[in-house]
Amino acid sequence: MIEVKGVTKRFGRTTAVDHVTFEVRKGEILGFLGPNGAGKTTTMRIITCFLPPNEGSASVAGFDVFREPLEVKKRIGYLPELPPLYQEMTVVDYLDFVARIKGVPGPKRRERVDNVVEKCALAEVREKQTGRLSKGYRQRVGLAQALVHDPEVLILDEPTAGLDPRQIIETRELIKGLAGEHTIILSTHILPEVSMTCERVVIINAGRVVAEDTPEGLTARMRGSEILSVTVEGTPDKVRDSVSSLAGVVQVRETGSHNGAYTFEVETSSGQDIRRELAQTIVQGGHGLLELKQVGMSLEDIYLKLTTKEEVEAKEPAGKEPSEEESHS
Repeated sequence: MIEVKGVTKRFGRTTAVDHVTFEVRKGEILGFLGPNGAGKTTTMRIITCFLPPNEGSASVAGFDVFREPLEVKKRIGYLPELPPLYQEMTVVDYLDFVARIKGVPGPKRRERVDNVVEKCALAEVREKQTGRLSKGYRQRVGLAQALVHDPEVLILDEPTAGLDPRQIIETRELIKGLAGEHTIILSTHILPEVSMTCERVVIINAGRVVAEDTPEGLTARMRGSEILSVTVEGTPDKVRDSVSSLAGVVQVRETGSHNGAYTFEVETSSGQDIRRELAQTIVQGGHGLLELKQVGMSLEDIYLKLTTKEEVEAKEPAGKEPSEEESHS
Protein backbone atom coordinates (compact mmCIF):
# COMPACT_ATOMS: atom_id res chain seq x y z
CA MET A 1 0.00 0.00 0.00
CA ILE A 2 2.87 2.38 0.85
CA GLU A 3 6.35 2.06 -0.64
CA VAL A 4 9.30 4.25 0.28
CA LYS A 5 12.48 3.54 -1.68
CA GLY A 6 15.81 5.23 -1.04
CA VAL A 7 14.22 8.53 -0.05
CA THR A 8 16.71 11.29 0.78
CA LYS A 9 15.91 14.86 1.80
CA ARG A 10 18.48 17.59 2.30
CA PHE A 11 18.11 21.06 3.76
CA GLY A 12 21.18 22.94 2.59
CA ARG A 13 24.21 20.90 3.67
CA THR A 14 22.22 18.91 6.23
CA THR A 15 20.78 15.52 5.29
CA ALA A 16 17.58 15.12 7.29
CA VAL A 17 16.50 11.82 5.67
CA ASP A 18 19.17 9.53 4.29
CA HIS A 19 18.16 6.76 1.83
CA VAL A 20 15.15 5.60 3.84
CA THR A 21 13.43 2.47 2.53
CA PHE A 22 10.41 0.64 3.96
CA GLU A 23 6.90 -0.47 3.01
CA VAL A 24 3.54 -0.80 4.72
CA ARG A 25 1.11 -3.57 3.81
CA LYS A 26 -2.61 -2.99 3.33
CA GLY A 27 -4.52 -2.86 6.64
CA GLU A 28 -1.34 -2.79 8.73
CA ILE A 29 -0.41 -0.42 11.57
CA LEU A 30 3.26 0.50 11.26
CA GLY A 31 5.05 2.21 14.13
CA PHE A 32 7.55 4.80 12.88
CA LEU A 33 9.79 5.16 15.90
CA GLY A 34 12.71 7.45 16.60
CA PRO A 35 14.02 10.20 18.87
CA ASN A 36 13.21 13.85 18.26
CA GLY A 37 15.15 15.08 15.24
CA ALA A 38 15.52 11.60 13.73
CA GLY A 39 13.71 12.47 10.48
CA LYS A 40 10.24 11.09 11.20
CA THR A 41 8.24 14.21 10.37
CA THR A 42 10.26 14.95 7.22
CA THR A 43 9.64 11.41 5.95
CA MET A 44 5.91 11.73 6.64
CA ARG A 45 5.77 15.10 4.90
CA ILE A 46 7.30 13.48 1.83
CA ILE A 47 4.74 10.64 1.88
CA THR A 48 1.90 13.17 2.22
CA CYS A 49 3.22 15.31 -0.67
CA PHE A 50 4.15 18.32 1.46
CA LEU A 51 7.84 18.01 0.57
CA PRO A 52 9.55 16.57 -2.53
CA PRO A 53 12.48 14.20 -1.98
CA ASN A 54 15.92 15.02 -3.36
CA GLU A 55 16.46 11.35 -4.20
CA GLY A 56 14.44 8.15 -4.21
CA SER A 57 10.70 7.63 -4.59
CA ALA A 58 7.56 7.09 -2.54
CA SER A 59 4.15 5.84 -3.58
CA VAL A 60 0.72 5.35 -2.01
CA ALA A 61 -1.66 2.77 -3.53
CA GLY A 62 0.55 2.73 -6.62
CA PHE A 63 0.56 6.53 -7.13
CA ASP A 64 3.85 8.41 -7.00
CA VAL A 65 3.93 11.24 -4.45
CA PHE A 66 5.92 13.51 -6.77
CA ARG A 67 4.27 12.83 -10.13
CA GLU A 68 0.68 12.17 -8.94
CA PRO A 69 0.21 14.16 -5.70
CA LEU A 70 -3.53 14.78 -6.17
CA GLU A 71 -4.23 11.05 -6.47
CA VAL A 72 -2.12 10.40 -3.38
CA LYS A 73 -3.89 13.10 -1.34
CA LYS A 74 -7.28 11.61 -2.20
CA ARG A 75 -6.21 8.39 -0.51
CA ILE A 76 -4.52 9.85 2.57
CA GLY A 77 -5.80 11.19 5.86
CA TYR A 78 -3.11 13.16 7.68
CA LEU A 79 -3.01 14.17 11.34
CA PRO A 80 -0.01 16.42 12.03
CA GLU A 81 1.28 16.80 15.58
CA LEU A 82 -0.74 20.01 15.96
CA PRO A 83 -4.28 19.41 14.58
CA PRO A 84 -5.17 21.98 11.86
CA LEU A 85 -8.34 23.40 13.44
CA TYR A 86 -10.26 26.63 12.75
CA GLN A 87 -10.96 27.64 16.32
CA GLU A 88 -14.05 29.75 15.64
CA MET A 89 -15.89 26.89 13.87
CA THR A 90 -17.99 24.28 15.64
CA VAL A 91 -16.88 20.66 15.41
CA VAL A 92 -19.57 19.64 12.89
CA ASP A 93 -19.11 22.78 10.79
CA TYR A 94 -15.36 22.23 10.69
CA LEU A 95 -15.73 18.56 9.72
CA ASP A 96 -18.29 19.47 7.03
CA PHE A 97 -15.86 22.10 5.72
CA VAL A 98 -13.02 19.56 5.56
CA ALA A 99 -15.31 17.03 3.84
CA ARG A 100 -16.13 19.63 1.17
CA ILE A 101 -12.44 20.36 0.59
CA LYS A 102 -11.69 16.66 0.30
CA GLY A 103 -14.40 16.18 -2.32
CA VAL A 104 -16.97 14.19 -0.36
CA PRO A 105 -20.21 14.41 -2.42
CA GLY A 106 -23.00 16.51 -0.94
CA PRO A 107 -25.44 13.66 -0.16
CA LYS A 108 -22.71 11.73 1.67
CA ARG A 109 -21.18 14.59 3.66
CA ARG A 110 -23.67 14.48 6.54
CA GLU A 111 -23.33 10.70 6.73
CA ARG A 112 -19.52 10.87 6.82
CA VAL A 113 -19.49 13.67 9.41
CA ASP A 114 -21.92 11.77 11.65
CA ASN A 115 -19.84 8.61 11.20
CA VAL A 116 -16.55 10.18 12.34
CA VAL A 117 -18.27 12.07 15.17
CA GLU A 118 -19.47 8.73 16.52
CA LYS A 119 -16.23 6.88 15.79
CA CYS A 120 -14.09 9.53 17.50
CA ALA A 121 -16.51 9.97 20.45
CA LEU A 122 -17.28 13.62 19.69
CA ALA A 123 -21.07 13.59 20.18
CA GLU A 124 -20.88 15.59 23.42
CA VAL A 125 -18.98 18.45 21.78
CA ARG A 126 -20.27 18.40 18.20
CA GLU A 127 -21.84 21.89 18.51
CA LYS A 128 -18.94 23.45 20.44
CA GLN A 129 -16.28 25.68 18.89
CA THR A 130 -13.02 23.81 18.39
CA GLY A 131 -11.10 26.61 20.12
CA ARG A 132 -13.00 25.89 23.35
CA LEU A 133 -12.18 22.20 23.43
CA SER A 134 -9.71 20.43 25.69
CA LYS A 135 -6.46 19.10 24.26
CA GLY A 136 -7.89 15.58 24.16
CA TYR A 137 -10.98 16.61 22.23
CA ARG A 138 -8.94 18.73 19.81
CA GLN A 139 -6.83 15.67 19.08
CA ARG A 140 -9.98 13.64 18.42
CA VAL A 141 -11.29 16.31 16.06
CA GLY A 142 -7.92 16.20 14.27
CA LEU A 143 -8.28 12.45 13.86
CA ALA A 144 -11.89 12.88 12.69
CA GLN A 145 -10.82 15.32 9.94
CA ALA A 146 -8.23 12.79 8.78
CA LEU A 147 -10.97 10.14 8.58
CA VAL A 148 -13.88 12.15 7.19
CA HIS A 149 -13.29 11.22 3.53
CA ASP A 150 -12.75 7.54 4.46
CA PRO A 151 -9.14 7.33 3.17
CA GLU A 152 -7.28 4.11 2.50
CA VAL A 153 -4.21 5.40 4.36
CA LEU A 154 -3.82 7.29 7.64
CA ILE A 155 -0.62 9.15 8.51
CA LEU A 156 -0.61 10.04 12.22
CA ASP A 157 2.22 12.19 13.60
CA GLU A 158 2.49 11.93 17.41
CA PRO A 159 -1.29 11.33 17.82
CA THR A 160 -1.19 11.17 21.64
CA ALA A 161 1.23 14.06 22.25
CA GLY A 162 0.12 16.12 25.25
CA LEU A 163 -2.79 13.88 26.24
CA ASP A 164 -3.45 12.69 29.77
CA PRO A 165 -3.20 8.93 30.57
CA ARG A 166 -6.92 8.25 30.09
CA GLN A 167 -7.00 10.12 26.78
CA ILE A 168 -3.90 8.24 25.61
CA ILE A 169 -5.58 4.88 26.28
CA GLU A 170 -8.77 5.97 24.48
CA THR A 171 -6.81 7.23 21.46
CA ARG A 172 -4.76 4.03 21.27
CA GLU A 173 -7.92 1.90 21.31
CA LEU A 174 -9.46 4.06 18.60
CA ILE A 175 -6.38 3.69 16.37
CA LYS A 176 -6.23 -0.08 16.93
CA GLY A 177 -9.90 -0.29 15.93
CA LEU A 178 -9.09 1.34 12.58
CA ALA A 179 -6.64 -1.42 11.56
CA GLY A 180 -7.82 -3.53 8.66
CA GLU A 181 -10.11 -0.80 7.33
CA HIS A 182 -7.18 1.59 6.94
CA THR A 183 -3.43 1.29 6.46
CA ILE A 184 -1.78 3.34 9.20
CA ILE A 185 1.65 4.87 9.82
CA LEU A 186 1.94 6.06 13.39
CA SER A 187 4.94 8.24 14.16
CA THR A 188 6.04 8.47 17.78
CA HIS A 189 8.96 8.48 20.20
CA ILE A 190 6.75 7.02 22.96
CA LEU A 191 7.66 3.36 23.33
CA PRO A 192 4.40 2.02 24.84
CA GLU A 193 2.58 3.52 21.86
CA VAL A 194 4.36 1.14 19.53
CA SER A 195 4.26 -2.04 21.63
CA MET A 196 0.53 -1.62 22.41
CA THR A 197 -0.69 -0.43 19.02
CA CYS A 198 1.56 -1.48 16.15
CA GLU A 199 2.04 -4.75 14.32
CA ARG A 200 5.41 -3.78 12.87
CA VAL A 201 8.10 -1.24 13.71
CA VAL A 202 10.54 0.87 11.71
CA ILE A 203 13.16 2.57 13.88
CA ILE A 204 14.85 5.63 12.38
CA ASN A 205 17.83 7.46 13.82
CA ALA A 206 19.87 10.35 12.40
CA GLY A 207 17.81 10.13 9.20
CA ARG A 208 18.49 6.42 8.60
CA VAL A 209 16.50 3.25 9.16
CA VAL A 210 18.34 1.24 11.79
CA ALA A 211 15.81 -1.59 12.29
CA GLU A 212 12.58 -2.94 10.78
CA ASP A 213 10.58 -5.88 12.12
CA THR A 214 7.73 -6.87 14.40
CA PRO A 215 8.30 -6.00 18.07
CA GLU A 216 8.79 -9.71 18.74
CA GLY A 217 11.15 -10.09 15.81
CA LEU A 218 13.26 -7.15 16.97
CA THR A 219 13.52 -8.73 20.39
CA ALA A 220 14.74 -12.03 18.92
CA ARG A 221 17.27 -10.33 16.63
CA MET A 222 18.72 -7.96 19.20
CA ARG A 223 19.07 -10.41 22.03
CA GLY A 224 22.42 -12.18 21.89
CA SER A 225 21.33 -14.78 24.44
CA GLU A 226 18.25 -16.28 26.06
CA ILE A 227 17.36 -15.29 29.61
CA LEU A 228 15.21 -17.30 32.02
CA SER A 229 13.88 -16.09 35.34
CA VAL A 230 13.57 -18.79 38.01
CA THR A 231 12.26 -18.49 41.57
CA VAL A 232 13.34 -21.24 43.95
CA GLU A 233 13.04 -22.22 47.62
CA GLY A 234 16.37 -23.49 48.88
CA THR A 235 19.96 -22.55 49.63
CA PRO A 236 20.99 -19.91 47.09
CA ASP A 237 24.62 -21.03 46.74
CA LYS A 238 23.60 -24.64 46.08
CA VAL A 239 20.97 -23.54 43.54
CA ARG A 240 23.51 -21.36 41.76
CA ASP A 241 26.11 -24.12 41.64
CA SER A 242 23.73 -26.76 40.29
CA VAL A 243 22.21 -24.47 37.66
CA SER A 244 25.63 -23.16 36.55
CA SER A 245 26.76 -26.72 35.79
CA LEU A 246 24.08 -27.19 33.11
CA ALA A 247 25.25 -27.27 29.48
CA GLY A 248 24.46 -24.03 27.68
CA VAL A 249 24.33 -21.83 30.80
CA VAL A 250 26.45 -18.70 30.39
CA GLN A 251 25.75 -16.92 33.66
CA VAL A 252 23.52 -17.11 36.75
CA ARG A 253 22.60 -13.91 38.62
CA GLU A 254 20.60 -13.61 41.83
CA THR A 255 18.08 -10.77 41.39
CA GLY A 256 16.00 -10.87 44.58
CA SER A 257 14.73 -12.76 47.58
CA HIS A 258 11.53 -12.86 49.62
CA ASN A 259 10.43 -15.11 52.51
CA GLY A 260 13.06 -17.77 51.82
CA ALA A 261 12.50 -17.77 48.04
CA TYR A 262 15.29 -16.63 45.72
CA THR A 263 14.98 -15.35 42.14
CA PHE A 264 17.76 -15.89 39.60
CA GLU A 265 18.27 -14.81 36.01
CA VAL A 266 19.79 -17.65 34.01
CA GLU A 267 21.48 -16.55 30.80
CA THR A 268 21.95 -19.24 28.15
CA SER A 269 23.53 -19.40 24.73
CA SER A 270 21.35 -18.04 21.92
CA GLY A 271 18.96 -20.68 20.61
CA GLN A 272 19.39 -22.96 23.64
CA ASP A 273 16.12 -23.99 25.35
CA ILE A 274 17.08 -25.56 28.68
CA ARG A 275 13.78 -25.07 30.53
CA ARG A 276 13.12 -28.80 30.91
CA GLU A 277 16.66 -29.58 32.10
CA LEU A 278 16.64 -26.54 34.41
CA ALA A 279 13.38 -27.60 36.08
CA GLN A 280 14.62 -31.19 36.51
CA THR A 281 17.91 -30.04 38.03
CA ILE A 282 16.18 -27.81 40.57
CA VAL A 283 13.62 -30.43 41.62
CA GLN A 284 16.14 -33.31 41.76
CA GLY A 285 18.39 -31.11 43.92
CA GLY A 286 15.64 -30.97 46.53
CA HIS A 287 14.74 -27.34 45.92
CA GLY A 288 11.22 -26.00 45.55
CA LEU A 289 10.54 -24.62 42.06
CA LEU A 290 8.05 -21.75 42.40
CA GLU A 291 8.33 -20.07 38.99
CA LEU A 292 10.14 -20.47 35.68
CA LYS A 293 9.65 -18.06 32.77
CA GLN A 294 11.43 -16.56 29.79
CA VAL A 295 12.48 -12.93 29.99
CA GLY A 296 12.14 -10.97 26.74
CA MET A 297 14.20 -7.95 25.78
CA SER A 298 11.90 -4.93 26.01
CA LEU A 299 11.28 -2.55 23.12
CA GLU A 300 12.84 0.12 25.31
CA ASP A 301 16.07 -1.90 25.54
CA ILE A 302 16.14 -2.29 21.75
CA TYR A 303 15.37 1.38 21.14
CA LEU A 304 18.12 2.57 23.46
CA LYS A 305 20.62 0.13 21.98
CA LEU A 306 19.88 1.32 18.45
CA THR A 307 19.75 5.05 19.17
CA THR A 308 22.61 5.57 21.60
CA LYS A 309 24.89 8.52 21.00
CA GLU A 310 27.87 6.24 20.41
CA GLU A 311 26.16 4.40 17.55
CA VAL A 312 24.99 7.63 15.95
CA GLU A 313 28.50 9.07 16.06
CA ALA A 314 29.88 5.90 14.51
CA LYS A 315 27.42 6.09 11.60
CA GLU A 316 27.24 9.85 10.97
CA PRO A 317 29.77 11.73 8.86
CA ALA A 318 31.88 14.22 10.76
CA GLY A 319 30.50 17.71 11.08
CA LYS A 320 26.85 16.77 10.57
CA GLU A 321 24.48 19.04 12.49
CA PRO A 322 20.72 18.75 13.04
CA SER A 323 18.67 21.11 10.90
CA GLU A 324 16.32 23.66 12.34
CA GLU A 325 13.47 21.98 10.47
CA GLU A 326 14.24 18.57 11.94
CA SER A 327 14.38 19.89 15.50
CA HIS A 328 10.56 19.84 15.32
CA SER A 329 10.19 16.38 13.79
